[in-house]
Amino acid sequence: QVQLVESGGGLVQPGGSLRLSCAASGSIFSSYAMGWYRQAPGKERELVAAITRGGSTNYADSVKGRFTISRDNAKNTVYLQMNSLKPEDTAVYYCNAPRIATPKGYWGQGTQVTVSS
Repeated sequence: QVQLVESGGGLVQPGGSLRLSCAASGSIFSSYAMGWYRQAPGKERELVAAITRGGSTNYADSVKGRFTISRDNAKNTVYLQMNSLKPEDTAVYYCNAPRIATPKGYWGQGTQVTVSS
């Protein structure tokens, strides 16, 4: 059974940092690349970072150079280190496996990130 639990969000000033965590069920974590998504109010959910089982990474242009995705295979956990945060990074952040994620499929509760002075 798929289970995804995101944590680590909060309120931060522009230029600040946050580290998000996502605990995933073993079946999904060990089988697929993992990604972090975000959904801002009134916008569609978008993939911002992904990491393969072997550790190769990809980033959306909007976060490249500021965000770093990583995974701990022993803990079935994927992380998103977010630096130099901007107000436009404000969104609910979710993790999932891009290979199997669908808009109406399973998603965790997400974690709210708010960047504001």
